[in-house]
Amino acid sequence: MDKPTLVLGVIGADVHAVGNRILDYAFSQAGFRVINIGVLACQEEFIDAAIETNAQAILVSSLYGHGEIDCRGLRQKCQESGIGSILLYVGGNLVIGKQDFQPVSDRFKAMGFDRVYPPGTMPEQPIADLRADLGL
Repeated sequence: MDKPTLVLGVIGADVHAVGNRILDYAFSQAGFRVINIGVLACQEEFIDAAIETNAQAILVSSLYGHGEIDCRGLRQKCQESGIGSILLYVGGNLVIGKQDFQPVSDRFKAMGFDRVYPPGTMPEQPIADLRADLGL
């Protein structure tokens, strides 16, 4: 089987490139084909890259606190684009201020995300989850 393909990027007006590069390296080393669309990415760029590369998952990163706003409607756009069942993962500092993570996670799951990760999550967790979710 070919390597599973992931689209990775930092959504919205966020320019946090270091974490993005670390994730790219970690997922690549774990045996995934990573399509890294970089920083300052809009929803359509994630979707277009996923369609072009026949990706199995979209991994959205956000560190500047506006992830909830930036990610709203992404699942619906995926559905409208014909990739409605693609895995959607999101992680980072997704909201402004100190908030309990469980309600934040619940809001993102209600928006259609399959997995939601708090700040400081090490790459091993989403790597393990991807392997499980993809049946690898």
